[in-house]
Amino acid sequence: MTVSPTPSLTLDFFHDVVCGWCFNLSPRLHRLAEEFELDIRHRTFVLQDSPARMAEVFGSMAQAKATILDHWAACREANDAPERFNIEGMRSAPFDYPHGLPGALACQAAQYLAGEAGHWQMFDAIQAAHLSEARNVADPSVLRAIAREAGFDAFAFTRRLEDPATLEVVQADQRLARRLRVSVVPTVIVRETGQRLINGPLESLRAQLLDNLRLVSTELTS
Repeated sequence: MTVSPTPSLTLDFFHDVVCGWCFNLSPRLHRLAEEFELDIRHRTFVLQDSPARMAEVFGSMAQAKATILDHWAACREANDAPERFNIEGMRSAPFDYPHGLPGALACQAAQYLAGEAGHWQMFDAIQAAHLSEARNVADPSVLRAIAREAGFDAFAFTRRLEDPATLEVVQADQRLARRLRVSVVPTVIVRETGQRLINGPLESLRAQLLDNLRLVSTELTS
């Protein structure tokens, strides 16, 4: 008797550490990874890579913070635990809204040290520090502290964070995003089908994964 292989899905998860919608999606993907056989590949996709770029996009750093915190309010309404969004804390923080490049470098440093699981652990830790604790995640000293709190070796993490090869990996993810025509975060692409998940509640994401699994199962048995 021929036993049909259990279908699995590989997901490319493009994210930015300062993205509130990513903050909503990551816990849901953790849940779904417990239910399905998923291979989640983390891809850093930085929307603004410097304060100068943020000022260019939003008009000024003050306007950047005001506009993005308006987005946080919408994200909070769609979150499973809205109290995790510390909007007032970030609004009153004495620093400009952080850009995403330093956090992307930190995630790639963690991936070098501990694989995809390390990348995800660091991504979640930076997001919590940013969105719940209103810490300045564009500050390398803050990122090093977050890494220590997450259990990474301080020396190894710092060495990798400062390695030019880490920036090259971030840039490679940016090039991949352009090839795949990724323009927003979060974007999740199912490799086996080419479909993109529509970000939404857990039930919707589960249904989309089931649809993709059915497509893969049909291909395996045809």
